[in-house]
Amino acid sequence: MDDQQIPRGIAPISETPVLVHFDGACDPARGGGVATFGYTIEGGGWDLEDSGLAVRPYSEHATNNVAEYSAAIQALERLHGLGWKGPLEVRGDSQLVIQQMRGEYAVRAPHLRDYHARLSQLAETFTEVRWVWIPREQNTRADALSKLALAEHAQEARQLAPRTVVSVPDEDEPPG
Repeated sequence: MDDQQIPRGIAPISETPVLVHFDGACDPARGGGVATFGYTIEGGGWDLEDSGLAVRPYSEHATNNVAEYSAAIQALERLHGLGWKGPLEVRGDSQLVIQQMRGEYAVRAPHLRDYHARLSQLAETFTEVRWVWIPREQNTRADALSKLALAEHAQEARQLAPRTVVSVPDEDEPPG
């Protein structure tokens, strides 16, 4: 089938999977700060990448696991928006996300259930999705994009940081 036979706005379905790499980052690592995502998409005629904030900085959902889920969701939403319906191979270094998407780990954390549900819903729009865990060393570009997003949004995020008011005794007043 040549390009002239394909209606505009419709991506052809190929047997060759599109390759997605995703990664999330969070500072501080324990959560509660800034969470960002990065992803790459290769194949199907695309060579795409993106990064950004996973959630509002300093929200209770600004965790590394939410950042990882957000990265995968953003990538699949992009492909869905482009009209791709063919097979995907989704690679990430998050054991939690990969194992939960394979059905090998239960989704126990209440705050991750909606993310898992959305990613599952998106995955159903493609002919096949293979979830592949890879070591961080094989996820360098997605990792770099998520860390770049941390650096890019650090100044903006600081403006949203909760302020701690410290009581300082008046100079004329004795402490204690």
